[in-house]
Amino acid sequence: MTSAGFLAFSVNAGFVMIVLALVLGFIRLIKGPSLPDRVVALDMMTILIVAFCGLFAVATRDQTFLDVALVMALVGFLATVALARFAERRVRRRRRAARLNEQVAEVVEAADESVKGGSDA
Repeated sequence: MTSAGFLAFSVNAGFVMIVLALVLGFIRLIKGPSLPDRVVALDMMTILIVAFCGLFAVATRDQTFLDVALVMALVGFLATVALARFAERRVRRRRRAARLNEQVAEVVEAADESVKGGSDA
């Protein structure tokens, strides 16, 4: 096997592995039981698309796709940071709502006890 043949085989094998990983990532994105699972799946898919662009640049010997890969990597990073921040705020909001519900339940319970105490006397 010549070096060019080995490179062509490696590039084709890389394309197949990237496409399989993209399919698995897409399944995780659809089925992900939680938001962090989906964020990680989306981040993985972005990285795989960047790898695809890099591999395509090697296969075609066109350096333009490296620029596309760089832009995709930056956009993917910003999207991941934004989604992580959204998930963090969502958790804070849920905790704050749970604390507020506990306080309301305590107030209602105290009011019920004062009403019962007043009716007994």
